[in-house]
Amino acid sequence: MSARGPAVDRLLPLSGLPALDVPAAQAERARELAVRHGMVRERDVDLAGTVIARVERFAAERDRPAVADGRRTLSYAGLAAEARRLAALLEAAGVEPGAVVGVGGGRCAEVVAAFLAIELIGALYVPADETWPAGRVRDVLGQAGASVLVTVDAEPAPALLEGAAEAGCRVVGAAAAGGLAPWAGEPRLDALDQPRYVLFTSGSTGRPKGAVVEHQGMLNHLWAKIVDLELTGADVVAFTAPLGFDISIWQMLCPLLLGGRVDVIGDDAAHDPAAFARAVDDQGITIVELVPTMVRHLLDDLAPGSLTRLRWMIATGEELPAELSRRWLEAMPHARLLNAYGPTECSDDVTHHTVTAGDLGLLRLPIGTPVVNARLYVLREEDGADGASTWAACDAGETGELFVGGVVVGRGYLGGDERTREAFYRDPFDASSPTGRLYRTGDAVRLLPAGAGGEDRPTLQYLGRVDRQVKIAGVRMELGEIEAVLQRHPGVGAAAVVVHEYPTR
Repeated sequence: MSARGPAVDRLLPLSGLPALDVPAAQAERARELAVRHGMVRERDVDLAGTVIARVERFAAERDRPAVADGRRTLSYAGLAAEARRLAALLEAAGVEPGAVVGVGGGRCAEVVAAFLAIELIGALYVPADETWPAGRVRDVLGQAGASVLVTVDAEPAPALLEGAAEAGCRVVGAAAAGGLAPWAGEPRLDALDQPRYVLFTSGSTGRPKGAVVEHQGMLNHLWAKIVDLELTGADVVAFTAPLGFDISIWQMLCPLLLGGRVDVIGDDAAHDPAAFARAVDDQGITIVELVPTMVRHLLDDLAPGSLTRLRWMIATGEELPAELSRRWLEAMPHARLLNAYGPTECSDDVTHHTVTAGDLGLLRLPIGTPVVNARLYVLREEDGADGASTWAACDAGETGELFVGGVVVGRGYLGGDERTREAFYRDPFDASSPTGRLYRTGDAVRLLPAGAGGEDRPTLQYLGRVDRQVKIAGVRMELGEIEAVLQRHPGVGAAAVVVHEYPTR
């Protein structure tokens, strides 16, 4: 049975994307610079497999704990069985391949099983967080075209039920799958570019945008984390992110590719630094990902002898300050610090950077180099002789806008053709690209030459959004860089720089 369905039909095809206006000579230069500076990173990883198939393989070989959430622990066999019962529930509810299925509630083992059930039947996952107001739930489920919402909590939040009703979405409780016979089919994966999930990001218009990520992009990101963090079956990854955040995907799936364990951190501990540290120690967690603000709170309240088994702290979602990095490196020399950057539209992170003492002298920390199978291009917009703008490649030391190509690039926005055309282009640099798409991040970056910050290879430095660049007396200035200088002063906790124009006589 084909996994093509109504969600796929609402996606803009590649032929509908605009062409990026890059002169042929500049396109060739951009390709050459990307390769020379290590902004193209190719590696063979298994994109044709499914997460549920790996789960079932580990269940058959040597069963072990897969997911724990404080209420219960599911083994690999238990997780696989629950996923197949949920798949039977979804099929009974009329879910077809290619349809969108909502999963609503809080972080728990049932969410992981529900994702695997959706993968089994070839549908798309869209999360609805338990904390969302009814209007947000309605907008997300309605825009996604979800016909079914699976609730994972024993008592679903009233706003979830209200929003689902307003969206015309049928609600089924995950508990109803308990008495069903497991779904007996093989995982439905017709093509590597099959859409796998939809995550809604904030739009400039106030309406959320549903970014669609393909199976190959999701799997590539999971393997990218495995490669760069050197994950093994002995690792335990903390599931800390709310369901609506892109990092929740890798947190709840990545360990399952290796026979590792996912440990769900509840909200009580997630919002209390001291309780969070105790949970990490008590549960033997080795990999944690937090926003820098939470990392700071964690360090402020850290008791001596805490986090001894932690191998990696991943900072994401906000710019990582150098002073906070210094504190981490001094307090936790055994746990490496990773600065991760990436947009939801590109399957989550597209760069990783392991922070070292050599980085601390830089004004702003590097965001690093590409994850496996990502292609990064730094381009600047130039005015042509005819008044039309074109794009030119930036060399080391120059500032430009970051564009992302390769298998990581998602499909676009669900049912949002105009918004898709504003951010996605046909890739003019890589004729062999598995997606054919190029994503415009809107982020200003600088390609630091080898040797900057102690790195032996070029690396990227994030400078802020491109719409925050201003020109004063003919000189281009990055407001984010001025803020970074101000924030280096020990008496400044936060800074914001704005430009005021005054009339001249």
